[in-house]
Amino acid sequence: MKIVVIGGTGLIGSNAVKKLNEHGHEAVPAAPSTGVNTLTGEGLKEALQGADVLVDVSNSPSFADDDVMNFFTTSTTNLIAAAKDAGVGHYVALSIVGTDREAEVGYYRAKVAQEQLIRNSELPHTIVRATQFFEFAGSIADTCTVDGEVRLPHVSAQPMAADDVSTAVARTAAGEPFNGIFEVAGPEPMPVDVWIRTVLEWRQDPRKVVADADALFFGGRPGQTALLPGPDARLAQTRLAAWLAADRKA
Repeated sequence: MKIVVIGGTGLIGSNAVKKLNEHGHEAVPAAPSTGVNTLTGEGLKEALQGADVLVDVSNSPSFADDDVMNFFTTSTTNLIAAAKDAGVGHYVALSIVGTDREAEVGYYRAKVAQEQLIRNSELPHTIVRATQFFEFAGSIADTCTVDGEVRLPHVSAQPMAADDVSTAVARTAAGEPFNGIFEVAGPEPMPVDVWIRTVLEWRQDPRKVVADADALFFGGRPGQTALLPGPDARLAQTRLAAWLAADRKA
């Protein structure tokens, strides 16, 4: 199958392209650097020529509320139109566990809008909602650092390795449309502050991690279960300890 991966040069997309090609598919990365711009539509028609599957793992260059909403609504509208014109048989999109529970977070509102556009498009589709990536620990710590301390809500999450996310996306792209949403998550739940503290200590980062009931997470105050997947989530295999060991080797 020919599978076009929008955002195919990024963390998840490049790995998904590699996995798909290793399994005999023709996976093609598409991004501004390859001449494909989903906001303007530039290069979309050419990129989707003969495509069986469209995978969207792209991300907004700005996380400001208005910018991210414009990115996901505009790019998804353009992708849907291009996919219909090209006769694409499966539209796969990567989203986030908890998007429908965190309405105060602008990024999550934008992902909900993206999901709704895809679900209303009448295209055969699958939306994969993933939990937070282990790889985001450092950037989360940076965002939540106040006066030298990393202040985080003491709520549970179930983070996962980006490689496992790429595997889930690749398998979905190679399979039949689900015509709905399913979740993928790491194998072990843990409080967000414990996760970030563990990573920082492993990396010998001296910052103190503090559990703070008033701390924001991506601009909102998540409830105790807001970042956790549902009971039917498909669980990945990589545990935090194994990921950390591999991270140090890298």
